[in-house]
Order: sequence, then structure tokens, then C-alpha cells
Amino acid sequence: MKKSNSLVRKIYQEKTINKIDAKVKKLGVYYNYDVIDLLNKRLLLTLLLFILVLVLNKNGYLLAPIISIIFYFGSEYFFLDYRIKKRVKKLDDEGLFFFEVLALTLESGRNLKGALDMTCDNIDSELSSEFKKTLAEIRLGKSMSEALKDMKTRIPSETINNVILNITQSSIFGNNIIESIYNQVDYLREKQLLEVKSEIGKMPVKISVISVIFFIPLMLLLILGPVLVNFFLG
Repeated sequence: MKKSNSLVRKIYQEKTINKIDAKVKKLGVYYNYDVIDLLNKRLLLTLLLFILVLVLNKNGYLLAPIISIIFYFGSEYFFLDYRIKKRVKKLDDEGLFFFEVLALTLESGRNLKGALDMTCDNIDSELSSEFKKTLAEIRLGKSMSEALKDMKTRIPSETINNVILNITQSSIFGNNIIESIYNQVDYLREKQLLEVKSEIGKMPVKISVISVIFFIPLMLLLILGPVLVNFFLG
């Protein structure tokens, strides 16, 4: 492992390794990929693909570099970037309910750690799992602010990270944490409403495209069908 680690660090710049590491963390607690291993596999698969195309295709000397480059960068997009993008939407959807419950739990008189414990125990979601990991780190000796700061590196959603930042600041400076969370809940609700309106606004365009592709040719076939049949049979 040390040899492969050393090899990758000779091939890649440190900022490239750090960039991939940051993306891997944003996949969440359910994934624990080794960054060096991922980089090795991507490089190896790219080289194998290059050789296969070069050997099996008569125009391989032209296609092999193009296909290899597309695979090299495309694999990072589909394996990391695309999954992170989907996770942002999922976390934002889960965040509205999670933080509403958290605010209600805080209103019952519990402190922040106790409220997070109770909220996580009663909600089974990806966001809840992230907070469970954060609470486990606190029990192992990390401060609340330090554990929440580490949690932000695993969260790709700016909206959720804003809530975490407000929680952190409230725990440090003694601000009204309940009011802060409710403000963020209102923001999440408004954001979801705007997304729904945006999707509704796109529907006429989607319907028009579907009509052009499917219904108009079908209508033309129904109208011109008898004429064409008479023409060819007559």
C-alpha cells in the first residue's frame, strides 16, 4: 500500500488528491472509499481501455486517446460528481423535517446535544446518520463546534451547511438557537416551493417536446395513412 501510495503521489499533485478526497467525503458516512485506491483504479482502467481500443480497432491510434480521456474525466463525474449532486437534493428534502423536529425538541427544554440525540433516535434518514456520527465523535472527546465543523466537510448541500453553521454559532455565542433553526426551516420550505414552481414552469416545454416527437408524427400518420394506402393500392 505504501508503494502504491507513493506512486500516486508522484503522478498526481497534492491538490488533485485533496480534491478527490473532499468529494469522497461528500458521499457521506455510508461510503468509506480509499482515495489512493480510487485513483489507482481509475488510472489502471484508463490504461487498459487505451490498450484495448488501440489493439482491437483499426483506427485505434485515433480513437484510443479520445475514448481514454473521456473515460478518465467522465468516470469522476459519474462516480463522484453526479452522486454528490443527487445527494444534495436528498439532504435538502430530509432537512426540512429533521430541523423542524429538532426545533420542537429544543422547545421542550433539552439542550442541543440532548435534542440532537432524541431527534436522531426518532428519524431514520441520511442526514440523521450524519448527525449520529457527529454525536459519536463528541462522545469520543471532540467539542461540539469541532465535530460540527468536520460534519460540514461531509455535507455537499450549502443549505444544510448554513443550518450547521448557525447551530455552531448559537452553541458558541449563546444565540437563540430555536429562532435560528426556524428561520432556516422557513428558508428550506421556501426553497422547495420555488423548486416545485420551477418544475411546473418547465412542464409546458416538456409537453411540447413530447408532442413534437410522438404525437404530431402519429397524427400525420393517421391523417395521411388512408391517402397513402389508396395511392399505393390504386
